[in-house]
Amino acid sequence: MLKLTVVGGGSTYTPELVDGFARLRDVLPLEELVLVDPAADRLELVGGLARRIFRRQGHPGRITWTADLDAGVDGADAVLLQLRVGGQTARNQDETWPLECGCVGQETTGAGGLAKALRTVPVVLDIAERVRRRNPGAWIVDFTNPVGIVTRALLTAGHRAVGLCNVAIGFQRKFARLLGVAPEEVSLEHVGLNHLTWERAVHVGGRDVLPGLLAGHGDAIAADLRMPRELLDRLGVVPSYYLRYFYQHDAVVRELGGKPSRAAEVAEMERRLLDLYADPALDEKPELLGKRGGAFYSEAAVALTSSLLRGTGDVQVVNTFNNGTLPFLPDDAVIEVPASVDAQGAHPLPVRQLEPLYAGLIANVTAYEHLALEAALEGGRDRVFRALLAHPLIGQAEYADRLTDALLAHNQEHLAWA
Repeated sequence: MLKLTVVGGGSTYTPELVDGFARLRDVLPLEELVLVDPAADRLELVGGLARRIFRRQGHPGRITWTADLDAGVDGADAVLLQLRVGGQTARNQDETWPLECGCVGQETTGAGGLAKALRTVPVVLDIAERVRRRNPGAWIVDFTNPVGIVTRALLTAGHRAVGLCNVAIGFQRKFARLLGVAPEEVSLEHVGLNHLTWERAVHVGGRDVLPGLLAGHGDAIAADLRMPRELLDRLGVVPSYYLRYFYQHDAVVRELGGKPSRAAEVAEMERRLLDLYADPALDEKPELLGKRGGAFYSEAAVALTSSLLRGTGDVQVVNTFNNGTLPFLPDDAVIEVPASVDAQGAHPLPVRQLEPLYAGLIANVTAYEHLALEAALEGGRDRVFRALLAHPLIGQAEYADRLTDALLAHNQEHLAWA
């Protein structure tokens, strides 16, 4: 039996994760689940609901919670990280001040994404070091954004870590539904960086059905992505939703400038969710949680954690070191591709040669991520400026200067060196 710790366990996401653990207990037979979070009031509400979910579904495991990180990770076989340093207040800033320069405001992309990385990387590395001191054999599964940069920080520091995102499993489930087949029959040729990926093929029964999928369901897929159907037809692939920030940048900036931020929407949703969680009669994840984001996160987390702890060699889409998989990137770049996962970690499967249209953008963003990690680890205005100048959505010295000043002004309380 296994012990699993969730750092950031007071998140309103957590009942989605707990529901997956309860439903998939044969895949990952947990004896104990520990929720760790400094927010005691939220932790009490989320932990109470988590226990009721386990009880309703007949899971025999024990759920505990604590604000003490060292106690929470002690003896854990795996530690899941789902943090938001600065909360929705910081996210709201990430989504708004870049718009003043005509640049997209988003929590993982562009200047807002860099701000989140600068706040998050030092905190995650401190947590990981404390996990290593307490429990050197434990695996760290990172769901904390920006996943690519955070995972690169963890791996570069020598931690036993794998990054996880729900984009790929979301596409797998969506395509399976459109095709009328079981999800496990669908495998994706998913390639790129975290939040910068494309589905280049969709295999069912050893056959690529992507051309037929686009022909028969292109309108529905395009509507989900909020991209023009014509673009998907011209590319012949399915980009992740996050490519919208690149392919339609100016239109997205206009759209974001005319409505409340996503952070404001989520903050209100979280308030309502916590009210629901306080109801002692609630013993299942509420329907509202589906609008919070993170669909199928629990299934992906269960599958990955099970593969790491059981050494099964299952193929899953993860974030891990490139190690020659994409030959135009350095080995220590972190890519998001299908990998065989066992007790030694994630081993990327071979990837057929990538078209210049995608390889060029991947190489550009990888360079930005390298500079972003340098800025997060070492600090300094010049490092922040260089990372912003390298980002393909910024790339102009005037904008990079203005955005650097704004980033530092809005994040002083989170950046010890600022």
